[in-house]
Formats: sequence, C-alpha cells, structure tokens
Amino acid sequence: MPDTVSTQDNAGLLVLAVDDEAPGLSLIKFTLESSPHVKRVLTAFDAAEALRILRGGDDDEVIERTNAGLPPVDAVFADINMPGLTGMDLARVLSAFRHPPALVFVTGVEERDALVAAFDVGALDFINKPINDERVLKAVKRVAERVARTHATTPQTPVHAAAAAAEPSDDEVIPVELGGTIKLVPRASVRYVEAQGDYARLHTSDGSHLVRIPLAQLEERWANAGFVRIHRSYLVALPLVSELRMTANGYAVVIGTGPDAKELPVSRRHTKELKERIVRPPKSGW
Repeated sequence: MPDTVSTQDNAGLLVLAVDDEAPGLSLIKFTLESSPHVKRVLTAFDAAEALRILRGGDDDEVIERTNAGLPPVDAVFADINMPGLTGMDLARVLSAFRHPPALVFVTGVEERDALVAAFDVGALDFINKPINDERVLKAVKRVAERVARTHATTPQTPVHAAAAAAEPSDDEVIPVELGGTIKLVPRASVRYVEAQGDYARLHTSDGSHLVRIPLAQLEERWANAGFVRIHRSYLVALPLVSELRMTANGYAVVIGTGPDAKELPVSRRHTKELKERIVRPPKSGW
C-alpha cells in the first residue's frame, strides 16, 4: 500500500530519541532516519539531557520552533527505564508543555506494568524491545499523521481540512496485556466500556480487554471523542448508538446493529442528557 501521509510542509519531522544505552540509542536513531517522514533525529542519553534540548539548548531549529509557538520537536521516542529521571518522569514534564510533542515509548518486556500506566500520560504509541524496523516506521507514520492534522488548522489550510482536524482523532491507543504480550487497542475500535471495580473492560467488535483505568477517568478523557456515560457501569461510543428504547425497567440503548448489537441499560439520572445528545444536531468536537 502506498504511503500517502504528508507532513506540514514536506520538510519532514524533527524527532528526539532518548535512551541511556548507546547501542539502543544508535539503533533507534538509525531506524528513525530510514523513514521518509523524518528529516532529522536529535539524541539524548537521559531525560535530563532531553529536557535541556527541548527547552532550547543550543539547537537553532528547536529554538526557532518554540518561538513560533510549535512543539520543540514533533516527537520524542523515549526509553522508560532510565536512571535518574525515567521516561515516565519525562512524559509528565512533556504533558505540562504548552505545545507538547507526540510521545512514543520504547520499552523492555519487563516494563509491561509501566506500559499500562503510560496511558495516563498520553503516549501516542509503544514499541517493545528489541525494536523492529517495521514497528518503528509504523509509529513514525502515526506521528506524521498527527502532525499533518495539527497543521491543517493553520490559515493556509482550506476550511474543510481545518474542520476535519478539529474533530477528535482516533489515533489514541490503549495498551493491554494479552497472553504475555502487549496489544495496542485503538480507541476507535471501542464500542463501549464497562466498569469493573477500579478497572475498566473495553468492549470491541472482536472481544474485550481489561485495563487498569477507572471508568470515571475514561469518561473525562474521552468526553470530546464521542463517549458518553449512560450508567454508573457503562460508557458508550455515542456514534454507535442505533436505538434508545423503553424497557420494563426504564430506558436502554442498543449499540450497533444486526447479530453484534448489544443492549445496555440507561440509568434514570443519565436519561435526559442522553436524549439531548442523541437529538442534538452533530457538532465538531464529539
């Protein structure tokens, strides 16, 4: 399949790779540079050096981008397990940036627990070590797609492209552990979410996945992506609601159609808001 992603001006991405091990840093740098989307790769041996670079350092391009109100780099590919400040610590700092770059974690197998927690800090993607060229290039393409959407809102962009960029992106992924491996579940594939104590179960068309994230946290995080709370136990993807029907116990929604349709209860406290959301004319933002 041809790769049709274009970056903001076809100049390519500025990427920062962070790893405290020289062989790993060299390998990720080499692989990133092999992508047609990447213009230049900066490197740092730890999170402290990465922050120095991101805050201007002595790199003219980073300084110019920051002064222009852009992220200092387009993406940071960071190892999680580093001495001193960890990749997770770095991620928390990045999340406080006015214009944060995309974040991709590069992790070892023993760091699966950290992978799940990394969802909280907004990581765009995850790559397991030893790294695979194809997996790295796929992550780079996702970064390029995000950058293209972001730059679609600039004044030079046609109005229809800007409107598309204002809609919630479906590129967020949730890492789940499945049979000893990490599977990345796209948010766009989630039909509804079910509360299970302090955990949440993501229901997709091909199964379900338990994640260590409370339902209330997902409700807040996904509010602008078309998900709405219908019950203390359920969060649903509103665009997939095909029916709102009366039952003997009150209202219920039907998710999907045909043999895969699923009926879920709507609590009394959420009924009014749900009705309003269903009949409201569509707007960008949900």
